[in-house]
This record gives sequence, C-alpha cells and structure tokens, in this order.
Amino acid sequence: MKWTRAVWHLENLAESCADMAARPKSIFPLRVEQLWVFGDVLGAERDLDEVSVALAVDLPADAIPWLDEPSGAQHWGSAVRLPQSPIVARWRSVHAPVWNHRIDRPALLWDSADGIAEETLAALRDGRGESVRTAAVPAEAMRARLDAELALSLHALRDRGDAYADRRWKPGKLEPVADALWRVGAGYLDVLEAVQAAASR
Repeated sequence: MKWTRAVWHLENLAESCADMAARPKSIFPLRVEQLWVFGDVLGAERDLDEVSVALAVDLPADAIPWLDEPSGAQHWGSAVRLPQSPIVARWRSVHAPVWNHRIDRPALLWDSADGIAEETLAALRDGRGESVRTAAVPAEAMRARLDAELALSLHALRDRGDAYADRRWKPGKLEPVADALWRVGAGYLDVLEAVQAAASR
C-alpha cells in the first residue's frame, strides 16, 4: 500500500469517527472518544502492508482487556467499513493509558472534543510522524502498566472461560463466546511474554 493511500485511510477513519459520534446512542451505543495512530505509519514515508490504530471508548478499563473487543465493536466497525480497510484496530478505554508494550508512543489523530488533530494529519502526510508522537514512557511506568494489564487479562480469561463452559452444550451459536475466549487468551499470553521479558532485563 502506498504511503498516500495509508494516510487517506487514516483520514477517512478519523472523519468516520466524527460522523459516528454524532449518531444516536440508541443505534450505536458504543462511543469511540479517541483515535490514536501507532506503529510503522509514524515512521518515514514508505510502502506499508497495514496501519495500526487504537480506538479508545467510554467504557471502564476492566471492560476491555488487551486484544479483546467491547460489546458493539463489530457493529461500530461494520458501520465505518473497518473490515474492508487495511487498518488493524486495537480497542482501549479512555479511562486508562492508551499505551502499552505494543502501542508505543502513539499520536492522537482525533478526539470527540476537538475533532481531527490537523497537526498530526499533516505530519503523517509528510512522513514526520515522529514529531507528533507522545513522550516515551519510563521503564517503571511501563512495568506498572504491564502488571495492571496482566491482572486484567487474567481476570478476563477466567471470566470468558466460565462463560464458555456455561454455554458449551446449550443451544445457539457458540462462536461469539469461543471467539471472546480466544481473544482474551491471546491477549493474556502477549502481556505475559512482555512482563517476563521486562523482568529479565
């Protein structure tokens, strides 16, 4: 994917976030409050396979363990055509830091209060993403964040496991419950590896 096309997708998503924020809560109860950009698109201009974003929603931090999706995420994503775009979205809570071991020094592209961050968009167009990234997180703050994420992921893994066991032999689709269990399991293992790597340094 050409650089200009990657930035176009991000700008389009930012505009979609603004549009969705104005739609009735009765139709789209999940409220995205911030759109953050991270990863390769914050580097020098070049061809990319995909772009990475974090969608921060107005839900408690414990409602969105790492790599999981909040209720309504698929409905929201379908409305903005996320599955048809080369964008990899991670769901986060606005009530906790957006950054973690994977979301490194992200840049805010849109929020519900101020709209599109034109400075960020201009920097992305010019391949100057480094200039709009947030400050680096101290190692001790990252360790504390990872510990919190790990505890949340473990709680979610147990909760989704119980839900799967309860639903396993009942009528109806098992896929949503199984997918939720798979996501939080993958998230737990990802955070656990990061915690172990940090401890070995």
